[in-house]
Amino acid sequence: MTQQRIALGKTGEDLAVAELERRGYAIVARRWRSRAGEIDIIARDGETLVFVEVKAREDHDFGDAAESVTMRKRRTIVRLAKAYVVEQRWIDRPCRFDVVTIHRDAGGSVVTVYPNAFDECGRA
Repeated sequence: MTQQRIALGKTGEDLAVAELERRGYAIVARRWRSRAGEIDIIARDGETLVFVEVKAREDHDFGDAAESVTMRKRRTIVRLAKAYVVEQRWIDRPCRFDVVTIHRDAGGSVVTVYPNAFDECGRA
């Protein structure tokens, strides 16, 4: 991965966190990792635990950033979320999966939040 892509990803996560906090989410963790992968952001929205995938794009040349959250990626996020919930002993807490996209253009960055973007089976 190039330094430019790493920087875009970090900037995208920072913008996503700012937008989520503006909407009242409480950030619990960023870049939570296990052997199986990484969850970008874990937050609370009221009593609901929210697992957030962040996708940032410089432009729309390869489609919308939300389209890059494939079925395979969704399943991975669900599997990681289950591991996190067990590790933290938050099994009885409701949860959901959000996607945040960031598209950069000449006018700045556009941040879009897709609450409840897919279910625990990975379906949109």
